[in-house]
Amino acid sequence: QLQLAESGGGSVQTGESLRLSCTISGRARGYNCITWFRQSPGKEREGLATVTTSGGVTYYTESVKGRFTVSRANNTAPVYLQMTNLIPEDTAMYYCAAITCPYWQLPSQVQYWGQGTQVTVSS
Repeated sequence: QLQLAESGGGSVQTGESLRLSCTISGRARGYNCITWFRQSPGKEREGLATVTTSGGVTYYTESVKGRFTVSRANNTAPVYLQMTNLIPEDTAMYYCAAITCPYWQLPSQVQYWGQGTQVTVSS
């Protein structure tokens, strides 16, 4: 079993930054990426960015390219999501999840979820 725990959410103003952390413990097979998802009320959960378990490769959805950066130093380090220039549309619950890389954006393919951390951006 794998346990994922997010932290670092909070309330910020437009234009400010936040860094989310995802701490991973336990052992499991079959996943090779950690994806950050978010979900706003009334919207579907969307995959934002992913990093391979070794930390070597990253992918982003177009809407966050240039503003969000996912990183991991090595395969035992936390996974971070650095978010800059935040806007009210970024308000959501943010989750990290273990998944296989080809399906990194698909919530239906997630093997393990964290409990989420709330990000609220006010104008």
